[in-house]
Amino acid sequence: MVAVAAVALVVSLVVAFRPGGGGDDGARAVEAAAGTAANGTAAASPATTAPAAESPSPSASPSPKSSSASGSPSPSGTGPAGASAAPSARPAARAAAPAARPASGTAPSAGRIRPGIARTGVATAYDIGDGNGACSFGPTSDVMTAAMNTADYETSKACGAYVSVRAASGASVTVRITNECPAPCAVGQIDLSQQAFAKLAPLVTGRIPITWSLLSPATSDTVSIRYKTGSTQYWCGIQALGHRNPLAGLEVRTGSGWTRLARTGYNFFLSEHGAGCGGPIRLTDIYGERLTVEGIAVRANVVQPTGVQFARH
Repeated sequence: MVAVAAVALVVSLVVAFRPGGGGDDGARAVEAAAGTAANGTAAASPATTAPAAESPSPSASPSPKSSSASGSPSPSGTGPAGASAAPSARPAARAAAPAARPASGTAPSAGRIRPGIARTGVATAYDIGDGNGACSFGPTSDVMTAAMNTADYETSKACGAYVSVRAASGASVTVRITNECPAPCAVGQIDLSQQAFAKLAPLVTGRIPITWSLLSPATSDTVSIRYKTGSTQYWCGIQALGHRNPLAGLEVRTGSGWTRLARTGYNFFLSEHGAGCGGPIRLTDIYGERLTVEGIAVRANVVQPTGVQFARH
């Protein structure tokens, strides 16, 4: 009790001498101190503490949002594009968290063919046959296609790109790049299908000056994935079809994370030792947008829809 009295006396003196001390608040402080001391509990160390304001745990930030011939090139067209979003019974596909696109509108992953840049060159024409060619898209009934000169073809990076071609007369046509035009095709030159060339000038003209630029067109198609003939879990080639914008890269997920695959001149991405074959696939377009696709089994030479598509620009 002597200890209790001493504690009460000290508290009362502190309260009495602080500015505005005393009154009901001072009495309550004395009573609280006395009661605490009587119970043998340290007033300065409460048994429980009020939880501090909880700061949100960091979440994964969105991925930055961040396409041999003699005389005329070997023909090449685009295979079937993806269909509408597939139900759960079909391969499950999802787009990665929306990525912030560069505020400047530039394309960080673009190669020689860059959006918003008008190029000059010449247009020629060739017979596309069944529409197949260097991009390995396969036969197609689409005749509005073209072959890109080797420099701008850029090891198949131009494959699938939609290009607006304009003649000096003002006539224009939109074509999809499905093939490569080797030498003597010069930088800037596009070898159009005969049907596309005829929309700019009579075929007998043979060669005309043009300007051309990349498009990001409206389309109801979605991206599809195709494994190359001979693909297994030990080796595979992967191709994307029906993409609105040219592809900058393709990755597969492995035990160590995402692995970027090497691109071939015939427009397949190869996993030489089978890493990631049959697993999730991540596609990146030249604008830096990423799409992650899951549930695509290794089924050689089968077009498998994903239900996703790159944004229009």
